[in-house]
Amino acid sequence: MARKNKNKEFKNLEVIDAGAKGKSIAKAPDGKVIFIGNAVPGDVVDVQTTKKKRAFYEGTATKIHEFSDKRVEPPCIHFSVCGGCKWQFMGYEHQLFYKQKEVTNNLTRLGKIELPEVTPILGSKEIYFYRNKMEFSFSDSRWLTQEEIQSGKDIQDRNALGFHIPGMWDKILDIKECHLQQAPSNGIRNGIKQFAIKNNIPFFNTRDQKGMLRTLMIRTSSTGEIMVLLQFFEDNKAQRELLLNFVAEEFPEITSLQYVINSKGNDTIYDQEVICYKGQDHIFEEMEGLKFKINAKSFYQTNSAQAYELYKITRDFAGLTGDEVVYDLYTGTGTIAQFVAAKAKKVIGVEAVPEAIEDAKQNARNNNITNTEFYVGDMKKVFTSEFVKIHGEPDVLITDPPRDGMHKDVVAQIIGILPQRIVYVSCNSATQARDLALLDEHYKVTRTQAVDMFPQTFHVENVVCLERRQ
Repeated sequence: MARKNKNKEFKNLEVIDAGAKGKSIAKAPDGKVIFIGNAVPGDVVDVQTTKKKRAFYEGTATKIHEFSDKRVEPPCIHFSVCGGCKWQFMGYEHQLFYKQKEVTNNLTRLGKIELPEVTPILGSKEIYFYRNKMEFSFSDSRWLTQEEIQSGKDIQDRNALGFHIPGMWDKILDIKECHLQQAPSNGIRNGIKQFAIKNNIPFFNTRDQKGMLRTLMIRTSSTGEIMVLLQFFEDNKAQRELLLNFVAEEFPEITSLQYVINSKGNDTIYDQEVICYKGQDHIFEEMEGLKFKINAKSFYQTNSAQAYELYKITRDFAGLTGDEVVYDLYTGTGTIAQFVAAKAKKVIGVEAVPEAIEDAKQNARNNNITNTEFYVGDMKKVFTSEFVKIHGEPDVLITDPPRDGMHKDVVAQIIGILPQRIVYVSCNSATQARDLALLDEHYKVTRTQAVDMFPQTFHVENVVCLERRQ
């Protein structure tokens, strides 16, 4: 007996809001919320539900009866299929409005936090071509468009160099032009693809685990330097050098050309040897005269211009006079620690990734910063009472945790030492709200500032300043 289809279709629904993860919101006739992935607040749409939960539906707009005045024409030919820039069809001023609203709602509704007057979100001057790092995947069985599938033709051209289709680990959408990274990113990617096809260099097949070309990473910096890293699954020296020589000759502006031979099951490079083929094995990013050395495995904020704005807000919230001991938890490569060091007595950075700490120490030496110290280890194991006893109690604590927020043991340790001021930088205001609720008995939120690091997406950073209650 066939399973009854529980999905429903609703007609002429007005899209009334935008919520978490870029979903827009409508109300079904039965009162339940519907989360819609391809609509803009203000649209009037028909919706086909794809999932039903106790309190809500998930669905797709199948027809638009009225177009919202918040809509704009997406410039990217890959929009809606790619899945990267989910909000390209919404005007940027409206993107900022909904990002600000989400942050405020999370802090007040989830965290039950009493907020001061909220400073308006800081938008990005550049809303396209702002990323300094892009990663692309090769595939010999690219994602076919609906038109190609319906044509019934035997598609011979199956090689792709682009992005994973959302939710599909083995399907790659071939990208002709991406609006996220400045030139010569598109030219390098397209040039490599065309040369590889012309010279019969095999593209990777994820399912069969065969082929030569696996991934391509392009990093650019505000100093004008460019890093290109090609990852090979199989190693054919003649073909590898043929391609690398082409890249070096065709794009002489590349200052760091590197490669990896990676034949393991996944394409992460953090446990792989990175080989420098031409130029330096690094590039530099610069901020207020500070230079940060970035290698192929380094983490650095992917929007350099907005990272500078984010760090300035963090430093301002810290309110340093030069006499403070500062702890920078989840310090990464120590960028924030070094950025605030000139206004602090001492800065202690803690991070779980050993390579990041080595970068932090090297960058501090290069910048002649002598009042920073960096330590590696699991935060909840390193940041202990004994650690604080050795290094001194912090007057100001800066924390910039991953999306999951701070471990409860880390929050407990902060409460145990009660620094006068905390600056909490977050890429996920929901987990930030959870942590602020745990701190609320002891701390009052005195300032909050959202920063848009990723235009055309629903992601947003938020900085909160907390002062110890008297």
